Amino acid sequence: MFNKKKIGLIAASVLVAGSAIISTACSSSNSNGSNKLVVSTFGMSTKQMQRDVLKPFAKKFNVKVSTQFGDSSARLTQIEHNKNTSVDVAEFAQNNAVTANKKGLAKKLDTSKIKNFKYLSKEQQKLAKQINAVPYTLNSCGIIYNSKKVKITSWDQLWSKSLKGKIAIPDITTTFGPAMLYIAGDHAGTAVTSDNGVAAFKALKALKPNVVKTYTSSSDLVNMFKNGEVEAAVVGDYSVAMISAASSSIKYRVPSSGTYANYNTISILKNSKNTAAAYKYIDYRLSTAVQKKVASAKSLNNAPVNTSVTLSAKDAENKAYGAIAKRSKTIDYSYVNSHLSGWITKWNKLMNK
Repeated sequence: MFNKKKIGLIAASVLVAGSAIISTACSSSNSNGSNKLVVSTFGMSTKQMQRDVLKPFAKKFNVKVSTQFGDSSARLTQIEHNKNTSVDVAEFAQNNAVTANKKGLAKKLDTSKIKNFKYLSKEQQKLAKQINAVPYTLNSCGIIYNSKKVKITSWDQLWSKSLKGKIAIPDITTTFGPAMLYIAGDHAGTAVTSDNGVAAFKALKALKPNVVKTYTSSSDLVNMFKNGEVEAAVVGDYSVAMISAASSSIKYRVPSSGTYANYNTISILKNSKNTAAAYKYIDYRLSTAVQKKVASAKSLNNAPVNTSVTLSAKDAENKAYGAIAKRSKTIDYSYVNSHLSGWITKWNKLMNK
């Protein structure tokens, strides 16, 4: 079983997130005097992020963009403990955005400064105003598996005795860790929010014999599938292309019963010195052209939230878009975050011994 200390993992992640801020483009002063922007964003697909978002934005608005890459929770921790951070905008997973707002790290949004805000759904607009963070993509989780070894169509099949020692699940501290707890609650027939996850943890105890690893990085799964260490795993859809490249026999399925969704969001930090450029950046991220570009599997593979964007069948594949988006259920991250500390302790005692 996987047995790394959580403190060590967080420290390592912070080191990644805390690496030198990289300048991606430079300019002279622009018309509104805000010619700089520091963006804190995810560490996956950094080349595509530079090529398809950061550099084009810098060129279009004549802004010098500097970038900090890393894990969402680790970057939040670093920003929280650095009152003098130079970061202007932070792209966080939804649960981290909720935490950032609760701790007073996010600036109150003025949505009148975001022209493309109108293209978000009413629910997404409401969420943005509640947590002072604008959703820019939706992702969900599903089951990835080796079709030569097993065929999986439902979440409940993960508990099958035939999968003993053959699956991997996301750790509780990752983006879809809370979703795994919700899935366990569904298996138990008791919603997590109705009993503080008690039934869900009992279901996880029953699942434990099947779990080879609780992973913190989806890149770990590539070699695990290649080496035959696992036959199935619960993953976020943004990891599917990377893992599928390991073998043509790897398939991905979102069960017809539904899935759980997560928004990646953009917050303007309270101490941002470049808010004019920050609002331009958010508006740019929500634009029809950029949302369509980054939806490609050759780009960031981000499902669009801009309701004016229509994707081809190829670009819609393995995304929280269309039918999958419609059957994606929400997670109450305010509830999750208020219980997460205790859940992490219980999870580590149960799953990571």
